[in-house]
Amino acid sequence: MAARIASLRERVAAADVAYHRDDAPVMSDADYDALKRELAALEAAHPDLAAADSPTQTVGAAPSERFAKVRHAQRMMSLENAFTPEAVADFITRMRSFLGLAPDAPLAMTAEPKIDGLSLSLRYEQGRLVQAATRGDGTTGENVTANARTIADIPAVIPDAPDVLEVRGEVYMTHEDFAALNDSGADRVFANPRNAAAGSLRQLDPGITARRPLRFFAYGWGQISAPLADTQSGAIARLAAMGFATTSPRLCSSLADLLAVWADLEQRRATLGFDIDGVVYKVDDLSLQDRLGFRSTTPRWALAHKFPAEIAWTRLERIEIQVGRTGALSPVARLAPVTVGGVVVQNATLHNEDYIAGHDSRGQPIRDGRDIREGDWVQVYRAGDVIPKVADVDLSRRTNPDHYEFPTTCPECGSEAIREPGDSVRRCSGGLGCPAQAIERLRHFVSRAAFDIEGLGAKQVEAFYADPVLPIREPAEIFTLAARDAAGLARLKNRDGWGERSAENLFRSIEERRSIPLARLIFALGI
Repeated sequence: MAARIASLRERVAAADVAYHRDDAPVMSDADYDALKRELAALEAAHPDLAAADSPTQTVGAAPSERFAKVRHAQRMMSLENAFTPEAVADFITRMRSFLGLAPDAPLAMTAEPKIDGLSLSLRYEQGRLVQAATRGDGTTGENVTANARTIADIPAVIPDAPDVLEVRGEVYMTHEDFAALNDSGADRVFANPRNAAAGSLRQLDPGITARRPLRFFAYGWGQISAPLADTQSGAIARLAAMGFATTSPRLCSSLADLLAVWADLEQRRATLGFDIDGVVYKVDDLSLQDRLGFRSTTPRWALAHKFPAEIAWTRLERIEIQVGRTGALSPVARLAPVTVGGVVVQNATLHNEDYIAGHDSRGQPIRDGRDIREGDWVQVYRAGDVIPKVADVDLSRRTNPDHYEFPTTCPECGSEAIREPGDSVRRCSGGLGCPAQAIERLRHFVSRAAFDIEGLGAKQVEAFYADPVLPIREPAEIFTLAARDAAGLARLKNRDGWGERSAENLFRSIEERRSIPLARLIFALGI
């Protein structure tokens, strides 16, 4: 058991460093939460094996040596997590017991979206921003003051503020800005908006941060010389009056109210325009917060009710048909962007026309027979590296009266798309005369498990197929590419996107693959 605990501590600690310090997660949120829950359970069952430096007893990760360090005047804590309604109910019961409240005594709480970004503490003195620091390990963070000053949502001066006020909040990036950043040709392509926000804020050059579209939500406070209000909701309203964007917490009086907010935000998360990964519940009365106090790493008066990491609801904007190398017509759902399992998902497979219609190839119902239509709100799931799939549809939010009509002709070449008896797939009958099939066969031919020609990827194959001067429309033409280029006037090295070195590397890669194992050749030919 000691070995298992040691292994879990090592894995969770490494994941903390990768996520909080390096902005490069090494596992999904779901995997991380599962490992940390297992570690906490084992430590609880074996208190003799507990350790003060265990990841269950620490917050975040040590700050990077690249930045000056800032010691927080008041620790930046983490939050206790819950994953089920029963865990939320237990949280409320424990608080009532701690406070000596009867089950029917009033206990007002707030519920607000849990922003998936980078925690930041802003210190104001006499209403002026004097310091900004990341959470780091909760005690010591990184000084990012110059970078924080470039974020438009962070005011340099605030009115009617206490002499000392530390505003705590989250730096984030909207879905729209995240997509634009990744499409801008930046040196690094980010996996999700959280990584993009963290990487953009933690730059040594504030000029780079200034060019990144970062936003900030305020959700709390640290050291403060005078109280903002008597309640959590009142204090957040005061921060909003000072000019901060806030998460607009909702006031709740019961467990049912809290769970209703969670369900509503879980359904609407794709429409918010930014990532959230759960809902945070807090006791509203600040005097009760003071009585409840803190554990080693978390407050007793707050709870993060997490969403399932690998499931999300979003809008299916349209259905597109892709044609594969065998002529199979594969429907793809184009989705409003939503983060699932730590990755922004915009596309999901719909398998085939039967799956869209709500039944399998034998006529047995799928999803209780509910069909899928353009404009529907759909549940998307993604486990590990599996291609995202549409699992369910919310009929209560359906506005499209028309069933989806699966095409009976190829959208690429117009040939008849035939579905043979007993087959679940409809296929284009155009053969190699269909451009889509020809391109997909070429892509398969040069893929990693086949000829594995470096420099001839999917985009290059498509470009060469359409090239009127130096075309590749069948596999044999790959191996005459260099000779044809040498004999022509418009040399490949002089084209946009190419240079002398990249052209030479491509020709060298092709020559190196003139001889490959028989098994690879058979696979490349699709036999």
